[in-house]
Amino acid sequence: MPRYISRKIESLVKQDLKHFPAVAILGSRQCGKSTLTKKLGKGIKNFLYLDLELPSDLRKLSDPEFFFDVNKNKTICLDEIQIKPELFSVLRGVIDKNRQNGKFIILGSASPALMREASESLAGRISFIELTPFTISEIKHLRAFNLNNFWLKGGYPQSFLAKNNNISYRWRENFIKTFIERDLPKLDIKISSIKLQRFIRMCAHFHGQLINAQKIGQSLGISYHTAEHYIDLFEKAYILRILLPFEYNLKKRLIKSPKLYIRDSGIAHSLLEISTFNDLLGNPCAGASWEGLMIENILTELPEWNGYFYRTRSGNEIDLILVKGKTKIAIEFKLSTAPIVSKGFYLAIKDLNITKAFIISPINDMFQINKNVYIAGLRAFLDFIK
Repeated sequence: MPRYISRKIESLVKQDLKHFPAVAILGSRQCGKSTLTKKLGKGIKNFLYLDLELPSDLRKLSDPEFFFDVNKNKTICLDEIQIKPELFSVLRGVIDKNRQNGKFIILGSASPALMREASESLAGRISFIELTPFTISEIKHLRAFNLNNFWLKGGYPQSFLAKNNNISYRWRENFIKTFIERDLPKLDIKISSIKLQRFIRMCAHFHGQLINAQKIGQSLGISYHTAEHYIDLFEKAYILRILLPFEYNLKKRLIKSPKLYIRDSGIAHSLLEISTFNDLLGNPCAGASWEGLMIENILTELPEWNGYFYRTRSGNEIDLILVKGKTKIAIEFKLSTAPIVSKGFYLAIKDLNITKAFIISPINDMFQINKNVYIAGLRAFLDFIK
């Protein structure tokens, strides 16, 4: 068994358990929610874990109000709660009957029904925390850490920690198949698994590009609105990230369509049938894949910042704009140790009056190349911003 790797959100979960009756940890399947909670449970007196995918645990909740009353002195974890969303209304009554912080830990893959039930039934009683697959800050200390390996395999624990690339690739293939054929139907999604397989693979080919739902729909024989519905579905399930354009009060013609990314680089590579690092470097999508990996890690590591992209119809472009209050940071991503920045990048910086900009490339350090413009590796950039 591989040793436990600490997750960044651990301290936030512990903090919220002191201030909220219920804490929900949401994220895609297999990202480590159960492992994290079981680890935290070892430090909680009278901790009780229920996996609602197990019939034996699900039967314990045939009369949930009675079960919770019998175990009222315990902290109860309900894993995969989307299987039994009607529990939320019961939880509200239990919480209000005996207001006690840290009473419930709720784990679930996101779904519209899950979020709606939780928000309506437990408003003011619950905090929501997202857990993603591994980020670079969580694994950079590992003795065998290699950025290229992380990029190829992605951050899902069982993929990243696999003994070799073949096992990792096979795990990701099975993850995609299981997610579509088993997990999505459990979220009451009545769509053909074949259609969803074709759709998400098509999205991988549009990774890092502007969303063109009409083009995606035409290629699959589905309507524009159906393609948009599928995109929304996979975004809510933490498989896709939709990056919105930055709108500024400029007299310029801006691109207003959002961009689409497969959130985990390893999943993207499996969908594109890329199994080795040499295959990745030789694939036309390598630059877009690098960009997606960087964006996912930056936005996950810096949750207090909002992320956008900027592009004008004349070609001025910034891959990622980080915004916090009145502060804006421009970031360009280049898969080169000696990156060359286009004129459009500098014009875009001027458009938006940005005073600090970075080019993130596969290097380890950071150095200045122009007034307020730096070239940096991902780790160096994150250390600088934090």
